[in-house]
Amino acid sequence: MITQLQAPVAEAPTRDGLWPMPPGPPHEESHFAQAAVVRDFVIGAADGLVLPFALATGLVAAGLAHPLIVVAGLAVIAAGCVAMGLGGYLAARSEADRYASERKREEHETVEYADRERWEVAAILHRYGVRGDALRMAVDSVCAEKRRWVDFMMRFELDLKEPEPQRAGRSAVATGSGHAAGGLIPIAPYMLMPEAGGALAVSSALTAGALVAFGWMKARATGLPPLRGAAQTLAVGAVAATVAAILARAAGG
Repeated sequence: MITQLQAPVAEAPTRDGLWPMPPGPPHEESHFAQAAVVRDFVIGAADGLVLPFALATGLVAAGLAHPLIVVAGLAVIAAGCVAMGLGGYLAARSEADRYASERKREEHETVEYADRERWEVAAILHRYGVRGDALRMAVDSVCAEKRRWVDFMMRFELDLKEPEPQRAGRSAVATGSGHAAGGLIPIAPYMLMPEAGGALAVSSALTAGALVAFGWMKARATGLPPLRGAAQTLAVGAVAATVAAILARAAGG
């Protein structure tokens, strides 16, 4: 009987002792909140819907002329666009400045207080169940290279991630443009329709739908339950418009 010889199965290549990734779900999972620009745009749009709609509703209740409603609405949109854009820029800059400051401090401490920082690495790994010789080897590996050491402390001690380059500028543009896009939705009917009462009805329907849609997307972008986010955003818009209408009627006598 002839025995058929089989060629030895070549072992899969490894990277510094890390075995290949087994089959499973896609490694790069898609998360809505990962798209920072989309998240900023959605947040700006959701916030931009409320004030122009409430303002227009109040002005209609006060009986103001149709062109004044459009002018006032566009002015509010422009002011909100600038304010939201600057707010997004400053928030992103503050995040980047904080990261840079904390990283500089960690780099200093790994030099001046190396033993204490090594102990902190060990304490972090210990919380994840690393013990004995494995713990000492892991600490030596993490601390063998300064950049990797500081990266480890930034991520696992301070829970800070390095901000994306140009994040501040992109955030400002996305938030401001989102605010403008959202604000135009309740004002557009007044720009296209000659009669304020009919424009108010159309604006209310469009704004309600947009509040639900953008509230749902805003909640997803910030990690909250989407249905709750949609309901909350719709409720805020309804309350704001009701208060504006009541105050406008009271002021108009």
